[in-house]
Amino acid sequence: MKQGYYLGIDTSNYTTSVALVDAEGHVLANCKQLLPVSEGACGLRQSDALFAHTKALPDILRLAEKGMVDGKVLAVGVSTRPRAKEGSYMPCFLAGVSAAEAASVAGGAPLFRFSHQCGHFMAAIHSTGAKQFLDGREFLAFHLSGGTTEMLKAKFTEDGFISDIIGGTADISVGQLIDRIGVKMGLSFPAGAALELLAQNNTEKLPKAKIVSKDGFVNLSGFENKITQLYETTKSPSFVAAYTLYVVGEAISAMLNSAPDHLREDVLFSGGVMSCRYLKDKMNTMCNAFCAEPVFSSDNAVGIALLARLFHQKEQTFI
Repeated sequence: MKQGYYLGIDTSNYTTSVALVDAEGHVLANCKQLLPVSEGACGLRQSDALFAHTKALPDILRLAEKGMVDGKVLAVGVSTRPRAKEGSYMPCFLAGVSAAEAASVAGGAPLFRFSHQCGHFMAAIHSTGAKQFLDGREFLAFHLSGGTTEMLKAKFTEDGFISDIIGGTADISVGQLIDRIGVKMGLSFPAGAALELLAQNNTEKLPKAKIVSKDGFVNLSGFENKITQLYETTKSPSFVAAYTLYVVGEAISAMLNSAPDHLREDVLFSGGVMSCRYLKDKMNTMCNAFCAEPVFSSDNAVGIALLARLFHQKEQTFI
């Protein structure tokens, strides 16, 4: 097999990511940098995200380059849009595309384009070693992040992952609920990791949350109001943090329970929200859950680099 490296670039709305994998699929570099968000804010405008990625990419690329001992870049992969669907678009991905095209031309390496969501799927498959999700059969996948809550019927084909949304949140995402409550309690954005630490200190009994799925979709904005009122009443960050994660767990469970039975044998979970140990443990009680480790759950370019390797080598045995 030809020796060399595969470069992956991902510029999501909140993280600049660059990764290197070798010809055997070993991860040599997984470099990323959160974009700066003003104190008290819950996100970035697309124009600000695009500018921040453009500034961050040179340093992140140089950091990833340290993983190269010898050899050349055999192919470049880049995320160009949120989902692998016509009309899916966010300006922040233009920064990564520009950098990837420059790297491709300068190194004489082919360029492969993927969606951000497909990168999450591949990173989760790599992290869990669950190669059965690449055998062409339909499977159930969740993408749970700051801006996305989707339950999908997915399949890997010779053209990559294809998927259809069969559930999710009808209003705010689970990541938005976590971040909004966290920021209201004075945590920095994104608030997931700090909120989970707070939740571990709770000793109070949590009130029940009844979440009903309608055709696979749930609503969370009402719970945002309820949790905000709880915080104003109790002034207990640990209690509110624990209740927030409990509500998120119940929401995911409601979606999962609405999925077709034949898709619930093996379930792939991806996205930054699944960095939470509480949520992983809960999903493991409900199904045969494959959840990526935190470094591969949060936004990263490893999945993109692995997809570039897969398609460059034109085979499906990469792990």
